[in-house]
Amino acid sequence: MSLDVWLKKEGKTKTICPHCNSEYEEENKELFQANITHNLGSMADEAGIYEHLWSPDEIGIKTAAELIQPLTNGLELMKSDPERFKKFNAKNGWGTYDQFIPWIEEYMEACKEYPEALIGISR
Repeated sequence: MSLDVWLKKEGKTKTICPHCNSEYEEENKELFQANITHNLGSMADEAGIYEHLWSPDEIGIKTAAELIQPLTNGLELMKSDPERFKKFNAKNGWGTYDQFIPWIEEYMEACKEYPEALIGISR
């Protein structure tokens, strides 16, 4: 099982076909997508960012901009005490601190790049 997250632009976006150069409109264009294992849920909870990643809608978060500060705080906490969080590494190797940190960083950078984007999740 895994968590899929994405950022999408609300409304229609004009796009140019790379093959024929014709212009067309796409609705709710996806700007970013990432996937991570549910095995990291306990680690995210320990860092205080579980709800922000797994259920942002349940805590009233709708846009990427609203994730930047919580993810920044969670990353700082995780990086300040790696051993505290490595205790939550999945024994089977599917979900480790060393996998989670760059995933969060990538997601956070996308949030900074597209702050007005809407958040989508599938769990």
